[in-house]
Amino acid sequence: MKKWFIAVISLLVLTACGNEEIEDETVGFEILGDTIQEASDVPEQEKIEILSAFEDYIAAFNEKDLERYKNIISKNAEGFKYEDDIQAITEVFKQYDVNRVAEDVTIVKYKEGEAQVFSTLKTQTKELKTGAELAGDGRQVTVFVKEDQWKVSSIYYIGNE
Repeated sequence: MKKWFIAVISLLVLTACGNEEIEDETVGFEILGDTIQEASDVPEQEKIEILSAFEDYIAAFNEKDLERYKNIISKNAEGFKYEDDIQAITEVFKQYDVNRVAEDVTIVKYKEGEAQVFSTLKTQTKELKTGAELAGDGRQVTVFVKEDQWKVSSIYYIGNE
């Protein structure tokens, strides 16, 4: 069970994380106690669209809606290769039931055309073949870029032990 747990978590969490180096860019949050600082310079309409895109990303994953998932992921992502991500997610959808609940969803960094959304994620995973279940939680920053709409460009995740 431990091996599949590691495989699932690696696949779920790191699928969208590539090893590409992003120059002069940082993930825009610091955790000081339990406080997350919201970016103050986000135009109201952009805030609505960004948070809606984040909700769509989580819902598409939970509902195993591959077409919806494809539409929320950037084909020009910084943190992963689109085709590799879609292939990996297709396998996850076939082998597991996964439910992710996002809390403390906050835009922590914003500049025109890019936004970073912090969340705490609680994940319930069930392997369809064996029925084995596990739960995990952690903190994630999802980086969005504005294309025809806001799309996921990279993901940074830190699991809680």
